[in-house]
Amino acid sequence: MDTRAPYWNRLEALVARGRRGVAAFTHDELRELALLYRQTAADLAAAREHRADAQLAAYLNHLLGRAHNLVYSASPRRSRDVIGFYTRTVPRVFRATWRYTAAATAAFVLGALAGLVVCAIDPAFERHFLGGAMMDTIERREMWTHSILAVKPLASSRILTNNLSVSFAAFAMGITAGVGTAWMMLFNGLLLGVVGAACYRAGMSVPLWSFVAPHGSLELPAIFIAGGAGFLLGSALVVPGTLPRREALKLRGGSAVRLLLGVIPLLVVAGVIEGFVSPVHVSPLVKFSIGASLFALLVLYLTRAGRSEREESSPMSART
Repeated sequence: MDTRAPYWNRLEALVARGRRGVAAFTHDELRELALLYRQTAADLAAAREHRADAQLAAYLNHLLGRAHNLVYSASPRRSRDVIGFYTRTVPRVFRATWRYTAAATAAFVLGALAGLVVCAIDPAFERHFLGGAMMDTIERREMWTHSILAVKPLASSRILTNNLSVSFAAFAMGITAGVGTAWMMLFNGLLLGVVGAACYRAGMSVPLWSFVAPHGSLELPAIFIAGGAGFLLGSALVVPGTLPRREALKLRGGSAVRLLLGVIPLLVVAGVIEGFVSPVHVSPLVKFSIGASLFALLVLYLTRAGRSEREESSPMSART
């Protein structure tokens, strides 16, 4: 039983930290707490079978009693739980899985670059890909977004629905071992690249990017994070590591769902901005400033919010 002492010490340290409640723990520490609790309960059962271990059994029983109060101290304060999820859990999961978001971003950028290259080689591809109606609008140097102004609330609702559909699809396609997610990132990047090339050729670059900047500063990162969640899900099937695929899928799938839920507020805000701000006729400088400010706040939120004591003290935390 002496070999179990480090685990009991770790459980005791967690219980001591838990005096402030479970909010003091990261998601991984909560899982560790639950695992140590179950293991210590098994150790207590074994100690009780041997009378010589009566003192050890008394110690473990006391430790489990303290841990029980912490493990089963679920609070009914749902609003605080929701706030904690978005202020702590989501940014922590993002930082732990940022490589998957980076992969989704890279796939999107690759698609956009492919669109630019194809259009540079064959300008006719723009009309073939975007359709005659949209190309005619661009060639008349008109933004196809003017119709949004007349029906802002309805347009904002449709935009939000579309963005949520794209994000959920990018996540769900991770079950194809990430192939479907990669295709969605590449295709959407290709679409933006072709639109960008067509607008550049028509002298419409400033109107296009000033329209995209306010809402795109949140919308695009949200879609990248959703794509990263899809890749995270797919990785459990392709490279489960030392875990069985079912266990890897359960573990990484939980983190992927948290990422997906985390982008919903971003998409809601982006949808409102795209419906009410992006199409408004104001100086492009104002729109670019709004986009830059929102993006800076998003980066600050994802990199700094909910940092645990372990993250603050470890220079390697960014590499988890």
